[in-house]
Amino acid sequence: MEAGIREPGVAIARRPRIALVAGEASGDLLGAGLIQALRQRYPDAEFAGIGGDAMRNAGCETWFDASELALMGLAEILRHLPRLLNLRKAFRQRVLDWQPDVFIGIDAPDFNLGVEKWLKQRGLRTVHYVSPSVWAWREKRAEKIGASADMVLCLFPMEPPIYAKHGIDARFVGHPMADEIPLHSDRAQARQALAIPDNVPLLAVLPGSRLGEVSRLGPPFFAAAWQLCEKHRDLHIVIPAANANCKALITEQIRAAALPSARVHLLDGKARAAMTAADVVMLASGTATLETMLVKRPMVVGYRVAELTYRIVKALGLIKVNRYALPNVLAGKDLAPELIQHDCTPDNLAAAVSHWFEHPEQVSGLQSDYRHLHQQLRQDASARAAVAVASLLQAPAPSGQP
Repeated sequence: MEAGIREPGVAIARRPRIALVAGEASGDLLGAGLIQALRQRYPDAEFAGIGGDAMRNAGCETWFDASELALMGLAEILRHLPRLLNLRKAFRQRVLDWQPDVFIGIDAPDFNLGVEKWLKQRGLRTVHYVSPSVWAWREKRAEKIGASADMVLCLFPMEPPIYAKHGIDARFVGHPMADEIPLHSDRAQARQALAIPDNVPLLAVLPGSRLGEVSRLGPPFFAAAWQLCEKHRDLHIVIPAANANCKALITEQIRAAALPSARVHLLDGKARAAMTAADVVMLASGTATLETMLVKRPMVVGYRVAELTYRIVKALGLIKVNRYALPNVLAGKDLAPELIQHDCTPDNLAAAVSHWFEHPEQVSGLQSDYRHLHQQLRQDASARAAVAVASLLQAPAPSGQP
């Protein structure tokens, strides 16, 4: 038997060991919540792996920091590829030597799925927490994920049925953001915190959290904002910048769009506060649409990718959905206008935003849909994830592994 491989069926005569990996800030928070919930079931458990401050504060020994995995863009990944491959090799061997009772990869599928598969082949139980978007494109990926993970923990209710078609144990645990955000968000309080007048119409503009997104979406978003400022002379604009680089680019784009500076509020971060303070949100497709839904604000969703990428994806039929924004996908109907690629123009964006300002009765009707979806996702995700992991720990040890 290979050194470090646990003999199937052998009981664990020590306190539980749980290895985890989180590669970015959102995963670090998920990991911390899961550790805290598992600690309630296993007070003497040991936690180790890759994480950030949140996981360390929750009691996880981090062998490597999460920032070592948080790379953006193909060029940056290629530049760091030798280091990443060495890190992965050293890390997975250290996990195997440590012999945890379960390994939990949190999101970061490019790193975690390979590690999970390697460990699973050597007799360790593995969990993947946060399903890739198999509901949106390349559903066959579910089989690959099942080859890596004994269990998949899903944030959205439409995901487990897809895995079930491939015979994979996937559990809906809910979304931690739905647990964190109150059912009612206080607009007046958010405006006071941001020093924005309480009596003005306010549009929040979020053109993305990555430079590529901002470079493609900023010009049409801010051109639309200019049209709206011309039409609604008392309209204010609040723009949360995800980081310093995005802020610098957004500052140039605002200047190019000739937005009235007295009515523009450019923020360092504070995206949720900006959404909460706003009457309407214009934003890039992505997780921010879920956050906007949870704070119960009407939104207009826009997105553009590189034209060559768009043509390839369309030609190969890789996208399997007609809706992209998470609120629309969850509801199974169009709650928010989606303006994708060639439809994402200043005129279309401005018209869709104006519609929300001009039809407050429709905004009111939207609230019940948003509230229903919020309650559907509000499942105490960390506790449910801990229950799922505990069920795996209590099951017979894996057998038939090489």
